[in-house]
Amino acid sequence: MHKRHLIKLAIGASLSLPLFGTAAMAQETVKIGYIDPLSGGGASVGEGGLKTFQYLAEELNAKGGILGKKVEIVGLDNKTNPQESLIQAQKAIDSGVRYITQGNGSSVAGALTDFVTKYNDRNPGKEVLYFNYAAVDPVLTNDKCSFAHFRWDANSDIKMEALTNYMKGVPAIKKVYLINQDYSFGQSVRTQARAMLKAKRADVEIVGDELHPLLKITDFAPYVAKIKASGADSVITGNWGQDIALLLKAAADAGLKVSWFTYYAGGAGGPTAIKQTGLNHQVFQITEGFANLDHKTSMDFEKAFRAKVNLGLWYPRAVNEMRMFAAAAEKAKSLEPVKVAQALEDMKFEVFSGGEGFMRKDDHQFFQPIYISSFGDRTAKEPFDEENTGWGWKLAAKVETKDTILPTTCKMDRP
Repeated sequence: MHKRHLIKLAIGASLSLPLFGTAAMAQETVKIGYIDPLSGGGASVGEGGLKTFQYLAEELNAKGGILGKKVEIVGLDNKTNPQESLIQAQKAIDSGVRYITQGNGSSVAGALTDFVTKYNDRNPGKEVLYFNYAAVDPVLTNDKCSFAHFRWDANSDIKMEALTNYMKGVPAIKKVYLINQDYSFGQSVRTQARAMLKAKRADVEIVGDELHPLLKITDFAPYVAKIKASGADSVITGNWGQDIALLLKAAADAGLKVSWFTYYAGGAGGPTAIKQTGLNHQVFQITEGFANLDHKTSMDFEKAFRAKVNLGLWYPRAVNEMRMFAAAAEKAKSLEPVKVAQALEDMKFEVFSGGEGFMRKDDHQFFQPIYISSFGDRTAKEPFDEENTGWGWKLAAKVETKDTILPTTCKMDRP
């Protein structure tokens, strides 16, 4: 019995070694768990995001890392599924991750916010922060706000406010069709589009309002046929990933000639589909920056990024996120998540595309200049094309930081 007991102890000791090794390794590196789709319908945008964060980690590491520690991005496939995201989040935490980032899907973002908030309540001293770079449902920084959640993208209300302010000055817009993904974000886009157009352009008629399953439609021809039959001259959509690329492709195939006002037409496959439509500078998107923005440092970054990654930069906000994380850790002189969070609150920061942004303490929503751009023929001032189409993004309008600020209903519990 004694010999068996010794064997059990030896086996237990050997099994524990990798765990101690993992903990030690976690102390030597700053691990960021990237939880986004790396398979399924959202894989193209998820893979692009992963490459972006890996590039940004390399940029920080070339400058000495964060507080002298190397930054490591841990890619975790959530298949755009909230339940799978929670499994991956726990997996990340178990491996020593104290920071996670995610962007594709507000349903995922809501689940992660709840998970991290509850985890922190149950594990004082081992807190985790969630950095949101693209999930824009307004509820995340309003009624469901959390001290553990920070968002670097403008929420969908902010974006719709800017889009409709631009649209109200275009007299040719008379009939608008709404088509969006059937989940919290898409529902928010349609609701705010209706409300804001009614307030700003009461003469505009909503001639269609469609919701469809998220990342499940492979042929948008029936939807495009409805748009065509409605007599719409413009479409508003928050679609992203394959849902915007395939929607635009179906529009090209059907010869649908309308203006498009989008959040994410610049994502994977979108520019190619726009070129196929032949709609020269009739597809618009709203972003916090774009490749051809006349700003030297961001254009220099874009050139280097494309040479290394072979993609355009879809997420200038990811640059802001990673650089602000490093700045907050330096300010706090700590990598403890609570101290980093406190340093981020009300932090002012020179953003990637130029101008000052700030992280509002009240709700952890980042505010920054945002831009409306159109896609089409380029001049010498627009050197970057997209997806080898020969077409590129061109500035249509700029919204200053002060003009993006909307109130919040957040009542945040703080540690």
